[in-house]
This record gives sequence, structure tokens and C-alpha cells, in this order.
Amino acid sequence: MSDARAAIFGQLRAGLGKGDATARRAALEAALAQPPRGPQPQRPADLAARFRGRAEALSSTVDAVAARADVPAAVLRYLGARGLPPQAVATPELAGADWGALSLRFAAAVDADSVGISGCFCAIAETGSLMLLSAPETPATVSLLPETHIALVDVHRIVPTMEDAFALLRTERGRLPRAVNFVSGPSRTGDIEQTIVLGAHGPRHVHLILIGS
Repeated sequence: MSDARAAIFGQLRAGLGKGDATARRAALEAALAQPPRGPQPQRPADLAARFRGRAEALSSTVDAVAARADVPAAVLRYLGARGLPPQAVATPELAGADWGALSLRFAAAVDADSVGISGCFCAIAETGSLMLLSAPETPATVSLLPETHIALVDVHRIVPTMEDAFALLRTERGRLPRAVNFVSGPSRTGDIEQTIVLGAHGPRHVHLILIGS
């Protein structure tokens, strides 16, 4: 029985043109390391302007500051304009900065948190989306549970397309984290009578602060 089985599978491998398993694995790993790219849109000269335009079209609000030191003041301005208190939950990766008058808790978000502040791995100019990676220092709940999500976006981390975002992830991290989330404006649904409702299963407000030029 085992000899017949081996003979059958041998014939199948030969018919499919499959040879040594080690060589096949090496070829597969090489193909995964440099996946083929499909047709690409024309790349804009100003990625930040393209990203901002697409993000605003998705109902995000956008502010811009020159440096990271200007971020706390920008957050306070936004919270004050919305009538929100100067407090929020923030991802632990942001704990090293001086947040001034802001009262922040650096942890995963809970249901009671109304404002969450996070960074992002990168941003995508083509779609106006953020790419967020889950990790102990970047818990996904901060961008998903609070009604308002404030995201910090370094301008030099804006890439042209989704393919570029995954290429950057492979280059810098080598492998996928437990979860990759894409944020494209406030949460929305049109399931009920085809009427768009914001905040159905995530933040109702997404505010982006672009850092640098």
C-alpha cells in the first residue's frame, strides 16, 4: 500500500513539474520576499497633500504642526474646540513625550475612555488610510474603542500606495504582527436603509495631526 501510494504521488509530482522540496521552498520564499506589483496609480509629487485630501474626503479632520513638541498644544486646541476635557488614553509608545497640561493614561483603552491618542506605523496617500500594528506598546483598543481617535502621523512615514505600506512593513519588521488595522476615517455603516451612520462600530471622530513638512 505504501509503495503504491509513493508511486502515485511521485507521478503527480512529476506531472506538475515539482522536483526537490528544498528548491521549491526556496523559490516560494523568494517570490514572497519580492511579490509582483500590479498596475500602480500615478504617484503624486506631494504625498502629504494627497493624503490630507483623501483623509478629509473620508470625514477625518486634519491639523499640521512643524515638530513633535507642537503636538500637545494641537491636541489641546482640538479637544477645547470640541468641548472635551484635556484627558485621554494613549498608546504606551507615546509615554516618553512631554504632554504638558494633558492628562494621559498610557494603556489599552476601556469602554469608559472617550478619547484615544495613538501614532501609526505609516499612512497611505492613495487612500487617506492609517496602517496600525498591534503590539503591547500599541494596543489596538486605543484606536477602536473611544468615540474620538486622535492619530499622530509623521509626514516622512506617508507612502504612496497600500503595496508600499506592506513593503515597508516587510522591510522594517520582517513579519506580520498579530493584527494589522487600517483606519480610513470615522467608523461608518450604511446597513440600515442605506443611510450612512458614523460611529457604528468604532470612533465617530478621527482627527489626524501631521508632523513635519
